[in-house]
Amino acid sequence: MEAVRTRMGAPGLAPQFHRTKVLLVDEDARDRDHYRRMLHDCGFEVKVCADFAEGAALLATARFDCVVVSQGGLDFQGRLVLERSVARDRYRPVVILSRYHDVACYLEAMQLGAVDYLEKPLSAIEIVRAVTTHLQPAHAAA
Repeated sequence: MEAVRTRMGAPGLAPQFHRTKVLLVDEDARDRDHYRRMLHDCGFEVKVCADFAEGAALLATARFDCVVVSQGGLDFQGRLVLERSVARDRYRPVVILSRYHDVACYLEAMQLGAVDYLEKPLSAIEIVRAVTTHLQPAHAAA
């Protein structure tokens, strides 16, 4: 993957990722805006959503190359988005972001089909790496 610089000076992505669509679902407005900005500045098209049910419904009406979803608390509210995403496209990567490192939730997320489970806060490099790492096989075949 060839890195390029964006207008903000953050590491960007090679053109093959330029129009990659990411659904970002996070109930925390500050985190949601922070991660949206990071992904957008690196060339991704980002659709954001604060509500897990709304995020799950969006998966039926729009195409996304990757889903980044907050765990949503200790009761794993983000499970709804993960399950819906995997049911519609088991090859679409789903990355779970958590403020609470919970081994049981981590294991459940991975068993349900998540490709990664990361603890907040993440840097721009970490969030972009999580998305691009799991997109590479799909984009390499295209």
